[in-house]
Amino acid sequence: MGLVLRDLKNGNGSRASSTKTWVDDEVADCDFRDARLNRRCRMLLKQIGSDVGQSIPLVCQDWANTKAAYRFFSNGRVSEADILSGHFASTRERLASANGLILMLHDTTEFTFKRDKPELIGITKTVNKKGKAGWLTPHTLCGILMHSSLAVTTEGVPLGLAAVKFWTRKKFKGTAALKKKINPTRVPIEKKESVRWLDNLRQATELVSEPDTCVHIGDRESDIYELFCTAREIGTHFLVRTCVDRLVGDGDHTIADEMDEVETKGLHCIEVRDNKGDLTKATLELKCRRVHVLPPIGKQKRYPALTLTVIHAEERGTPKNREKIKWKLITDLPVQSRKDVIEKLEWYAMRWKIEVFHKILKSGCKAEESKLRTAGRLVNLISIFCILSWRIFWMTMINRSTPKASPSVALTKTEIGLLDQLINDNRKLSGKKLGTYLIKIARLGGYLARKNDPPPGNVVMWRGLSRLTDIALGAALR
Repeated sequence: MGLVLRDLKNGNGSRASSTKTWVDDEVADCDFRDARLNRRCRMLLKQIGSDVGQSIPLVCQDWANTKAAYRFFSNGRVSEADILSGHFASTRERLASANGLILMLHDTTEFTFKRDKPELIGITKTVNKKGKAGWLTPHTLCGILMHSSLAVTTEGVPLGLAAVKFWTRKKFKGTAALKKKINPTRVPIEKKESVRWLDNLRQATELVSEPDTCVHIGDRESDIYELFCTAREIGTHFLVRTCVDRLVGDGDHTIADEMDEVETKGLHCIEVRDNKGDLTKATLELKCRRVHVLPPIGKQKRYPALTLTVIHAEERGTPKNREKIKWKLITDLPVQSRKDVIEKLEWYAMRWKIEVFHKILKSGCKAEESKLRTAGRLVNLISIFCILSWRIFWMTMINRSTPKASPSVALTKTEIGLLDQLINDNRKLSGKKLGTYLIKIARLGGYLARKNDPPPGNVVMWRGLSRLTDIALGAALR
């Protein structure tokens, strides 16, 4: 699959103007009710992106801009949907330009905040905290949950967020008590937090011009029968890690019984790291079978039976210093050979990319260190962080997938010129390449670029981008 970044307006892979930045692309189609809000959103994205991880007063520099930022985040006419609408539109165009399969990664993360009045944000859970006297006392944590859907290529290049859903536990208060009275499988999906998987599945699929070319990937929390039926209904595909031993066939046995009879289809050797960080080899036994899966007993009148493929990959022997690998996947895609099984395992392994995206949100943008007081304001701020985190992640991964592309797909002429002045490269280069300039950005962030060093990661990239922005601003003011 080739490089996927373009000028959003002309689609030719280069920027229409050297003065136009990626921020302009990501907010061009924002759907605010007031044009002034659009301008403020663009300014905030530039200001916060100029020094990722710093406080709002620091990036805004003066009281007028700081006050305007606080007004923006607390404005009742501003929502996360408005802020992210431009980014979703850009993601749609990147998806349309992509050649090949799209992997849509889904996962949930929790932002926890320390507040004197947790009810202003939303209570997530109560934990026991050890006090000064050594006694364990109940301690209430407040926070926001975010379910995000990140579109990536099969090479792991993030094309952008396709759907984001924020909520607090207050909305689903009483669901746990309801499960104690009746079988959880009989509780309607609309009354559970799990409905977020269906909402994001539909929203993310709407951005893809051909739903059949998209595979939605989730962990064991996404093993929901309603999700399987929804994917079938809208014409897309899924690959999830299963944790439910469902009824199959005529209902007289389960998936586990069926897979016990399946012969090993082949072996696959992979490298994994143990608890000490050392690389070790693991040999996996591969099994797969197409089975007729029945819906939960309490929902058989509402949902049809489905023919799905079950894949098992279990490690031979018992390893030391780490857990045994045992993956159980389920998908609607056909799997005919050992090669197909390995391909599906590699797709599921891409799910870790969304964990990295969430890490950038929390460690890079420091979303949990914000002092904003209400859930609405925090959600608006985190939405800004989501766009910045994608940009950092994209810059990191595009360097690894297509380093020989033109630098104009990611940088302006001003940025390219500044990098040429700031960092000299003594190596003989065959023309200007994207990878060369991304390495220079990483070097601004502390990357040493030695011969045997691994490719730069997200940390040095966001440091380098912040320094480059500061230098570009200083050059513009001279």
